[in-house]
Amino acid sequence: MTTTSGRRTQDERSSAMRERLLDATIDCLVEFGYAGTTVTRIAERAGVTRGAQVHHYRTKDDLVTAAVTHLAGKSAQFGWSQIARVAESDDPIGELLDVLWRMHHGPTFTATVELWVAARTDEELRRHVAGVEPVLMESLRDAADAGGSGPELVDPDLLDAVFTAMDAMRGLLISTWHLPPRQRNARWRRARERLRAVFPPVDHVVRAVAGAAG
Repeated sequence: MTTTSGRRTQDERSSAMRERLLDATIDCLVEFGYAGTTVTRIAERAGVTRGAQVHHYRTKDDLVTAAVTHLAGKSAQFGWSQIARVAESDDPIGELLDVLWRMHHGPTFTATVELWVAARTDEELRRHVAGVEPVLMESLRDAADAGGSGPELVDPDLLDAVFTAMDAMRGLLISTWHLPPRQRNARWRRARERLRAVFPPVDHVVRAVAGAAG
């Protein structure tokens, strides 16, 4: 809460500093990769002192994992915000696939891949990264609760199809990073048509998505 004098409270200042640190971390992961992302570089990009950075996030792994988790939560909220649009679409499966595809573009996915690769040979980082996906699901459930959908968030068959599609998208994006967007999108269109087969029948999807949308 802001004071009546208009000055920010300590909690507000701390929250703003954490936000700057998280944003700077994602920027560094995208620009320099995991190996080139140092706590000094993050602090400089965020415009904070090293002491302030350590006060909020003790280690580099704490910081990079918090940053990716933070953006993963925002990505989940974006996906949930598109649920009604999917339910109302003339092609709900195609629309849902396109929403998932959009969710896997931008700095969140790029930074996450940097952590996945680095975690292969870094046991401590691997423990941190293992906690990101559960937080993503929890963020999705929180968004559903806010919308009044409660525990009936996801139909199991639809959830299985969504995870299968996400696995395929991640592999496709990683294997086509070296290609121009035109070729990457052509491969996506081909995969999109094949992925339809992993989803339940259209009427099943519509009922599940409409129920989740409330």
